[in-house]
Amino acid sequence: MPLGDTAVTARKTKMHERRIPEWLRHAPAPSVQGFALLAGAEAVARGMLISVFPLAMYLALKDAAVVSAIYFAIGLASLAAGLMVPFVSRYISRRWVYVCGASMFVTGSLLATLGTPGTIVTGLLLTTIATVTTFVCFNAYVLDYIAKIELGRCETSRMFYSALGWTAGPVAGVVLYKWWPPAPFLVAALATTVMIAIFLVMRLGNGRLITKSRATPTNPLAFLPRFAAQPRLVAGWLFAVIRSCGWWVYVVYLPIFAIESGLGDQVGGIALSTSNAALFVTPLMLRWMQRRSIRHAVRTGFIASGLLFGLAAVVSGLPWVSVLGLMVASFFLILLDVSAGLPFLLAVKPSERTEMSAVYASYRDVSGIATPGVAWVVLLMFPLAGVFAAASAGLLGAWLLSNGLHARLGQSGSGRYAPPAPPARPVLAPAAP
Repeated sequence: MPLGDTAVTARKTKMHERRIPEWLRHAPAPSVQGFALLAGAEAVARGMLISVFPLAMYLALKDAAVVSAIYFAIGLASLAAGLMVPFVSRYISRRWVYVCGASMFVTGSLLATLGTPGTIVTGLLLTTIATVTTFVCFNAYVLDYIAKIELGRCETSRMFYSALGWTAGPVAGVVLYKWWPPAPFLVAALATTVMIAIFLVMRLGNGRLITKSRATPTNPLAFLPRFAAQPRLVAGWLFAVIRSCGWWVYVVYLPIFAIESGLGDQVGGIALSTSNAALFVTPLMLRWMQRRSIRHAVRTGFIASGLLFGLAAVVSGLPWVSVLGLMVASFFLILLDVSAGLPFLLAVKPSERTEMSAVYASYRDVSGIATPGVAWVVLLMFPLAGVFAAASAGLLGAWLLSNGLHARLGQSGSGRYAPPAPPARPVLAPAAP
């Protein structure tokens, strides 16, 4: 080819490239803000339905015991589904696992609009499995694209963008349900559709390391021994479970306590909305944590919330004092939402991101199964305040466990954890279960 023709071809190629937008030629690197937008859309959907599904199920089934049994069974199914995500990811690329999970949320919400007992229960099952599926994929993507030093900012941004959905969603869902029962389910389906659109625009693909495997898929439970052999991961997972148990006690048993104490049936909803509004101050919590350390934030959150839950149990004869104590405790639970998940995420090996994200996601289902089980045993022997005391014991136990966290955890150039614990502190020893 003559030299002149080569120059003309090169000029045409450059002109053609100028006509194509940069974001089409090169996918932008996923950012903290992008993941926060995904979380915000999910919060609208889940916040809308968190208060509607129990109401719809109770009105359809007319039996609180049956509703509790269904939630327990769905919790078990959700736990199994979350552990199966890495297995499914061996056959199906991660981006399609995420899209399928989000589509299940849309389907479940639309089914629930029919209003029959069967469709409501099926809708709850689908949305619950969809939540854990997308959560596993979300965490794996975060570990792929967000630097470890930025994980704290990512968690804070995620919660800040979710604040509106979790603050206004529960109240708006009940109001819309009373106005027209299908309305909140339709809004949740629309919000999830927006979430899928955001995900596709971000063009996350299959992640950096996890691709469709040609090898025979491993048993979905085969990675649990690797998890149990890493005390850093075990401790980080326990932090998430115990924190979530605290939220379960606050969300479920505070309203019951208020009704039994004669404070009315609206106190629980007001307390929950007020607590969720504190999500807007999570950026300030992040700055406070950065000036100190992740270890300091985790230990502060656990000991403060544990003592306040204990106070609520001790002064249960003064119900307003108990409620106020629990509301202040919820502020420290939000501090734990910002900080207590970081020890696990910072300890995950790059080669085990999808598998360990599935283990981490199980904290929701484990806490959802453990909390009502422990509460049932406690209530056989003690009044309702005994549940607050049990939650206090768990939170204070996590505070003791957090003593083994590295003082500079999460800071650039620091180790992830302290050296192996001496015999006097066996809980973080390498042989710990």
